[in-house]
Amino acid sequence: MGLLDILLGRTKPVAPDLDQLFALPSAAITLEAAAGFSPAGVGAVCFATVEGAAFEQTHREIQALLDADADRAGNPVELTQDGYGYSWLISRRPPEQLIELVNDLHAVNTSLEANGFGPQLLCSLAAFTDDAGRRLALVYLYKRGTFFPFAPLPGGAERRDSALELRVKAALGSDLRIEPDLGRWFPVWGAPGL
Repeated sequence: MGLLDILLGRTKPVAPDLDQLFALPSAAITLEAAAGFSPAGVGAVCFATVEGAAFEQTHREIQALLDADADRAGNPVELTQDGYGYSWLISRRPPEQLIELVNDLHAVNTSLEANGFGPQLLCSLAAFTDDAGRRLALVYLYKRGTFFPFAPLPGGAERRDSALELRVKAALGSDLRIEPDLGRWFPVWGAPGL
């Protein structure tokens, strides 16, 4: 970064640090103690939709990599597209296997990045639920290297529980690198597991 960048207020973008995903299991313990949310067993990686043979080959490689897990039942990765045109690679595990789910998310992100699809990566999330049936996601912003909570309100309307999100932010501040700019806490309507 040069002097002109400093004078104009430009900052160098934060490099993605996929190892931040490995903080999710310890954050889940704090989240359960502080807010009563436990893992829902669903995680997903969101990216701008990509078509073509190179992506199909990468998807097959990811599928083969995660199929190698003998303890997994069913398809390891499901590819879907949401109503906004973004693609999601979804991994499902039993709720008690959050560590394995995080490993899946890391492997998917790493594979996409290694095969040249890093610029298309948007976010990853792990879904949580409480005894009242409320849903919450801890969302990792790939291009920022930070997390934020997203809590949609039940009922189908696109509204979120901002008070819950702020409580979760306060509770997890020492466990995760939380995104300080609340304007970047983008809603992920229709995300898997929510």
